[in-house]
Amino acid sequence: MDNAVIGDHPGILFALHLCRGNNQSKFMASGDYGPIASKVFRRTRFQRFLLEYDDARSGGFEPLQHVPEDRTVVLGLVTTKKVTQESKDELQRRIQAAQAFMPLERLALSPQCGFASVMEGNLLSPADQEAKLRLVAETASEVWGKS
Repeated sequence: MDNAVIGDHPGILFALHLCRGNNQSKFMASGDYGPIASKVFRRTRFQRFLLEYDDARSGGFEPLQHVPEDRTVVLGLVTTKKVTQESKDELQRRIQAAQAFMPLERLALSPQCGFASVMEGNLLSPADQEAKLRLVAETASEVWGKS
């Protein structure tokens, strides 16, 4: 059904966020992308996949090897569930680890999900959220260069 909706729309980019839940700083599911990788990554026509990789419950980067060469993966390495700030070094190391399965030019960085996926939001203040978004922007600038 997704492919039928995507159809042929020149100039429109379609993306899929695979979410494991983000309700009031709690998740609802765990598991790596391996069991669904070949079906979702290869059989759908999404140009971007926004994937949660903010903790161990997401598994490793191995499933990225199933993403077709004309697609991009946005690594959700920064959690929106916890106040604890990730370090740039940690994010850069994880991006480098993902490169074992996909080239850097087809990777991007983001928070793993929104900061308020439900009306109640998550347990982060606006200042916490701003700091995490600044971290994403600064890390991306250092990894991919300023444009």
